[in-house]
Amino acid sequence: MVFVNELCQVALRAGKEILRVYGTDFQVEIKSDHSPVTTADIAAEAIIFEALNELYPNIPVVAEEAVSRGIVPPTEGSFFLVDPLDGSKEFVSRNGEFTVNIALVVDWAPVHGVVYAPALERIWWGARDEGSFTASVVDGVIGTASAIRVRDAERGLRAVGSRSHGSGQGDERLARFPITDYISAGSSLKFCLVASGEADIYPRLGRTMEWDTAAGDAVLRAAGGRVECLDGSLLRYGKRNQSTDSDFANPFFIAYGDTRFCQMADAG
Repeated sequence: MVFVNELCQVALRAGKEILRVYGTDFQVEIKSDHSPVTTADIAAEAIIFEALNELYPNIPVVAEEAVSRGIVPPTEGSFFLVDPLDGSKEFVSRNGEFTVNIALVVDWAPVHGVVYAPALERIWWGARDEGSFTASVVDGVIGTASAIRVRDAERGLRAVGSRSHGSGQGDERLARFPITDYISAGSSLKFCLVASGEADIYPRLGRTMEWDTAAGDAVLRAAGGRVECLDGSLLRYGKRNQSTDSDFANPFFIAYGDTRFCQMADAG
């Protein structure tokens, strides 16, 4: 059995190393997909790999940097999805909006998730049938947990979009929603804002990978939300041999807090 509190501790260890690098004059390399990578990504992933393999040796780990090197384990049944430093552009620009993402996927769905923002000293976690929570982190110690829940959206919706890749504002595919306010955030923090009722909807009309979304998706689902592809189907994980894209690539999606708006999207 996987315990989400253990995953939180693993994320804290990775976050400590990320902050150590964050305080230095680190170098940035550009990968073949044009995304940046630093020593913080590599070091944090190594910490997470070692910890998960020790805690759960029978559960495969799919992680961003390992996959980029061609290291891809089987993903039938259960597996971990890891982004050791989500929001590398935010890390490089030093705005603090980067996260450590760890998720457990079971039968295509993210059932446990941890999102840790070390520079913001905040952590979120969620588990299916157990709810979602957030807490401050001071000197590497998690403070008192507060339960979070999506909010009912009775009037205008607050949409949160990507700080680096655009909010979706003005896109005709969102015209059916009564969006009155747009805000921006980096990394998987967008899922956490919807999960905690600080935003209502997160449209992602651009390419993402499963390790970008799984942990935040797990937090949002456990808080009462839902993440749908544009055709109304639930976003799934462990996608391999896709005819239109690479392994683990996501289609466009919309993350909802108040799931009544899913019906509005489906009707459109």
